[in-house]
This record gives sequence, C-alpha cells and structure tokens, in this order.
Amino acid sequence: MPLHVPPAPAPALRSVLTALGSPTAVREAPTPALRAAQGPATPELPLPVHVLDRITPEGISATRLAGWRFLIRVGDHAVAAAETMLTPDGWAFSHFFEGPYVTSTERALRQAEALGQPYQPRLLSMPSLYMLTLWLHGDLSDDGATGHPAPADLLVPLAPAPPGIPAHVPHRVAELLPVLTHRVTPIRLMGSPA
Repeated sequence: MPLHVPPAPAPALRSVLTALGSPTAVREAPTPALRAAQGPATPELPLPVHVLDRITPEGISATRLAGWRFLIRVGDHAVAAAETMLTPDGWAFSHFFEGPYVTSTERALRQAEALGQPYQPRLLSMPSLYMLTLWLHGDLSDDGATGHPAPADLLVPLAPAPPGIPAHVPHRVAELLPVLTHRVTPIRLMGSPA
C-alpha cells in the first residue's frame, strides 16, 4: 500500500523551489552532492518535522511542528534535503543539508512502503536523545501538521541511532516510548534530594 504523504503548505514548497533556482543558495549550501549534481533537482516527499521535547513518566508525549523537510532528488536518488521553517511572515526556506539522515530517510520510506499497510509518514525528532525517527502515523485523515504519536503508530529510528536503539527497525510507539522515557529520566544519585 502506498504511503499517504501529507501535502506541504504551498509557501513552503515555493520557498524550496526558489532556493533551488538560486545559484547563490545552492552554491553556498554545505552540500557538495547538491552543488555537483548533474540534471534537474526536484523537491519530493515533503515530511512534516515534529519535535518531541519531553516524554512524561506516564509515557505521554507532546509534539510541536518545527518545519517541513523535502528530499531533493537528482536522477533516481536523493542527494540532499531542504528544510523550511515557520516565520512570522509564513513558511520560509531555512537551509539545504546532506548526510546520513538523507539516505536513512529514503531507506526508511522504502521499508515503510513494503509494510503493506497505509500510513502517513512524518519525521519525529527527539533532541534530548539526538534521535530522529520516521513516524508512521495511522490516522490518514490528519493534516500532518498536528497530532501526537498514537500507541499503535510506528517509529523507525533513522541511522545513526543512539546506542542500543537499532536503526531501521520499526517499533510501535507503545513499545518504544517506555524505553525512551527510561533513557531521558534523570537518575537520582544516592543521597541526592528527591
């Protein structure tokens, strides 16, 4: 079953297209693969980037939309990504980047397609763990910009993943969040105030 990629806001897509059309923006980007690309570069697979700032001891998580990420495809694979952010004037291009998360995202999306179940793909960033996951949301009617991980949703850690968390292995939110909660909970030392 195909993934149901939520539509990005039109201004976010326009800002990426404008940046791709700007020789200065591409030339100054820290992306050798994008600068050296032969052929047209197209933004594809817009994914909303949600940030999970904290996990409560009960495992309840609150996320906030931080931006939209587009994979920049040249030929048959992604060579970079473009990030957009919400400003007081609306959606704007933020930056181009490349690195392991670009190829890892592409790989995780292929894995998700092979699951045979419809999902809405998103990215979920967990800054306190230096972790990024492909979040496969089960409610296809959501707009992509809102919501929080449901217990039955899947999280696919992208490489590089934190030690002890295998990359590219799908986990149900209900199974992975308790493990992550344990990781981000401060350890009380003996004799320290409670």
